[in-house]
Amino acid sequence: MTLTIAELYPSILGESTHAGRPCVLVRLTGCNLRCSYCDSAFAFHGGTERTLEELLAEVRATGLRWVLITGGEPLLQSGIIAFIDQLVDEGFSVLVETSGALDIGPVNPKAITILDIKCPGSGETEKMHWANLTKLRPRDEVKFVISDRRDYEWSRQIISEQSLGKENAVLFSPVHGVITPRDLAQWMLEDRSPAHLQLQIHKYIWEPGKRGV
Repeated sequence: MTLTIAELYPSILGESTHAGRPCVLVRLTGCNLRCSYCDSAFAFHGGTERTLEELLAEVRATGLRWVLITGGEPLLQSGIIAFIDQLVDEGFSVLVETSGALDIGPVNPKAITILDIKCPGSGETEKMHWANLTKLRPRDEVKFVISDRRDYEWSRQIISEQSLGKENAVLFSPVHGVITPRDLAQWMLEDRSPAHLQLQIHKYIWEPGKRGV
């Protein structure tokens, strides 16, 4: 069994409630969406094919115990479920970032799923697989990437309608360079939002477009 990998390297978790932890980032090639603000379009194509055994060896060699599985869209590749299972079985802490357009049901319950609910500003809201919200486990997290006030109000409505934030952490992330973290923070304070303000801290540590860090 193989996976097509765009890149793999040690980094700092830039998002989620676990932001700041050293981790191994494993980015898979391929995505079924084309979000307006995508910052990893280079992963749509290309990459190198590796066996699961080769990937496990690379992850072990870093000496790190947290692994971020991302893309592209990692759940597009059928072998990813077996890879996540192997990582979990070896005692790694695994986060899986997914667009929310594909079924998260098969993901190992010991992994942490970061479910990205696509706001209208993404241009991909209609691709959401809404049944995923019924499959969230308490340790999973829900993310809204917000590009303007309309996205913010839409996100508030979804949180209310779906009763989000009671068991799962909810993350509000401003589109980098489009709206300021200060504006989003102010809206959240005014509304007493139950969400966490999330900044992509890797874009503040390094240059926003820098790869391999």
